[in-house]
Amino acid sequence: MKTVRGVVLALLFLAFNLQASFAQAALPAKWEELTGPDFIQAIHQAQGVCVLPFGILEKHGPHLPLGTDLLDVRFAVANAVAQEYAVVFPEYYFGQIFEARQQPGTVAYSLATQLTLLQETVSEMARNGCKKVLIVNGHGGNESLLPLFAQSQLASERDYVVYVFGLPREDAPGRPALKTPFDMHGGEVETSSLMIARPDLVHLDRATQESGADQKRQSLPGSVYTGIWWYARFPNHYAGQGEAANKELGAFDQKEWSRQIAEALKAIKADDVSLKLQKQFFEDAKHPLETKQ
Repeated sequence: MKTVRGVVLALLFLAFNLQASFAQAALPAKWEELTGPDFIQAIHQAQGVCVLPFGILEKHGPHLPLGTDLLDVRFAVANAVAQEYAVVFPEYYFGQIFEARQQPGTVAYSLATQLTLLQETVSEMARNGCKKVLIVNGHGGNESLLPLFAQSQLASERDYVVYVFGLPREDAPGRPALKTPFDMHGGEVETSSLMIARPDLVHLDRATQESGADQKRQSLPGSVYTGIWWYARFPNHYAGQGEAANKELGAFDQKEWSRQIAEALKAIKADDVSLKLQKQFFEDAKHPLETKQ
């Protein structure tokens, strides 16, 4: 009888644990979809790791929606956190896009607003338990802004770490070959990705209505930079050939991007060094003359 009772208790205990595990796994990842009590549980489940998918509102040729970067990065992050759970902050598009201000639909906030809003957003995330904030970039125009922002976190003491995941690597083995020799914005790659993330918003028949060719209206050495370079080359804010897009490339890129993000999330969860080093840095910075030379 004792044996039967023991088996029954063991089964009940297993069932309870399975039920608890299922309930935990079933938590939404999106910040805005969590209830207050569930949010607390979600932060614990995510081990304090939260993701800020970073997009923009800008023209993407004549055939893609203004929110292409935001839609793509949110899709990739959603698939990534299904592999490695983390809490995902709502839509965020307050980035750098001055170079497209002449195009309809572009929303270009001042640089001061961009940096202030991003800092306050990250700080509020941290106040809510996100002690490891991963910003996943979906827009090429943020590639300089976000590392600068991450570096600026060392300007004053804080109890959280900001990580930045740049645009995805495109050298994965097995990636379908590109059909076009040139692709920078709204072309074959971005169009293919959105054909997977939001096929209902892709108007492939319009891709040839404008030119995505380099207009070459500026002649300067490669080592010389000026902010007008993009407008000089691509006044249509379109660089490539969207009509060459295909679902095979899009599916591969989206899957690989998600895998890379999930891999980063796993590494960030295991990272117990960065915050300790950061704390030591802030302490050392208070007494620079005592720093060993």
